[in-house]
Amino acid sequence: MPAEDRGLIFTAPLFHEKIWGGRRLADDFGYQIPDGPIGECWAISAHPAGDCVVLEGPLAGRRLSELWVEHHELFGRAKGDRFPLLVKILDAEEDLSIQVHPGDAYAAEHEGGSLGKCECWYVLHADPGASIVVGQRARNRDECAELISRGAWDRLLNVVDVHAGDFFQIDPGTVHAIRGGTMVLETQQSSDVTYRVYDYDRVQDDGSKRELHLQQSLDVIDYEAEPLSSGEVTASEVDGRTRLVSCPYYTVDRLRVDGHMTLESPQTFWCVSVVSGSGRVGERPLSRGEHFVVPAGHEELDLGGNMELIVSGVPAA
Repeated sequence: MPAEDRGLIFTAPLFHEKIWGGRRLADDFGYQIPDGPIGECWAISAHPAGDCVVLEGPLAGRRLSELWVEHHELFGRAKGDRFPLLVKILDAEEDLSIQVHPGDAYAAEHEGGSLGKCECWYVLHADPGASIVVGQRARNRDECAELISRGAWDRLLNVVDVHAGDFFQIDPGTVHAIRGGTMVLETQQSSDVTYRVYDYDRVQDDGSKRELHLQQSLDVIDYEAEPLSSGEVTASEVDGRTRLVSCPYYTVDRLRVDGHMTLESPQTFWCVSVVSGSGRVGERPLSRGEHFVVPAGHEELDLGGNMELIVSGVPAA
């Protein structure tokens, strides 16, 4: 595809009902969401469980997964057999299950060739006194299994106070749970593999309980990881840009635009989410809750206004 045709790829969000979800995605972001407890907005995704459609421009109506296969030049030297990232907004009106995700090797072997799930959270909203679970205190599999069997959650789980603007990197093997009263923007590998450790004995509408995955969880928990005590961002902000994380799967930056900012052309691609404020990219207006992909070979982005963006990318092959 010629460079001059590589416009920004705005995607239409997809919404998923969850037992723990609420209505904040409509109330705060103005999304037109289905009835019921909506927990997840899949904002930029090519996963089979939610494959976003391009909203505008010459590629309008195409799915992101199609572009990855048929126009891979849009993504530069990004590697892999599938679009590698999934960007979500999660609205937790109630607590999510206590859960853990596998890494690539375990998922490939046990989950039909799926990617593992490394993820991170940028906290958009937290009610006063809100907290989350990040990490656990068992020193080995046997101790963890014993504490789970006894329901000794206070001894096992590492609970951290949470505030808007916090950031958490959730590596595979990290026991975690977003709790009620919290909304986060999540950047993750394009995977939907979750192992539930505990779900509070909740009952679904049909009277059943959601499946737990205790043996898989015990297999993949990282017993050597040190529990976190805070999600406060301590990295320096330089010219409005803060590097929140850089890991083998992605980089994530927070951009604070106050007037004007230029974003360089990516080697692979950028996923961009407007999480607060409003402004423009070039001559196109931008508002909170919009999401787009910047393809490889796109010219520098001229950003203006007063807004906060979360920008993620992947390393080149």
